[in-house]
Amino acid sequence: MEATASSNHFQRVTRSHIPYELDGGIAERAAIGVIVLGSDHTIEYEFRSFLDVEGVGFYESRIKNSPTITPATLAQMEARIPDCAEVILEGVDLDVIAYGCTSASMVIGEERVFERIHERRPEAKCTTPITAAFAAFRALNARNLAVLTPYRQDVNDQVARYIENKGFNVVAFGSFNEEDDNRAAKISTDSIKQAAIELGKPEYVDLVFVSCTSLRIAPVINDIENCIGKPVTSSNHALAWHCLRLAGIDDRNPNFGQLYMV
Repeated sequence: MEATASSNHFQRVTRSHIPYELDGGIAERAAIGVIVLGSDHTIEYEFRSFLDVEGVGFYESRIKNSPTITPATLAQMEARIPDCAEVILEGVDLDVIAYGCTSASMVIGEERVFERIHERRPEAKCTTPITAAFAAFRALNARNLAVLTPYRQDVNDQVARYIENKGFNVVAFGSFNEEDDNRAAKISTDSIKQAAIELGKPEYVDLVFVSCTSLRIAPVINDIENCIGKPVTSSNHALAWHCLRLAGIDDRNPNFGQLYMV
């Protein structure tokens, strides 16, 4: 410890090399990285709720994209994925990295997304919203699905085909037909709730899937499930759950519906 004169005519006491201890930090149990669309308003907001688990930290980067959602603009993101994965806590191992775009994961292909992430982050397990959704459907023993999206028709057609090619039945489909991601993020939770209830009520539906990370569902999950008597999940809801499970975190949370109890 030493004292030095300062411009205010008092002695400043300086102490260097103060002893300290390290703990596990914010992510003592799991560190989760998320690649978020540049146009996404919602995913970080919802993940703060879904991943509010002691010892779990999530860290994100943004990927440049067009807010106009078309198959062509979605495909353009592939080349940018490696750089965006690399800058999330660079030099620190991550347990999981999630690529946060449902429709682009189908256009690019899940395995190709994983390959691009692993170019820079080979240590991390990977997921996407649609990968997580398939894991959720299986965990909840759901085969016959009602799907709700904000997308335009050509994207909707690709979503339905992709899901059915994985062995599930899309028995009901609804869309807000909004191709601007900035507007999709402002579709009210009440609009989403009412549409999900309408699609999910028929007895032949096992589960409602709300596709698109821009759509907000966290506040109304239990309301929808209580009304239709069956599970509901969304891109963000399933993705956060899958990140936790891939990282070995099996905490249950009844506040977020049936999925978070398995």
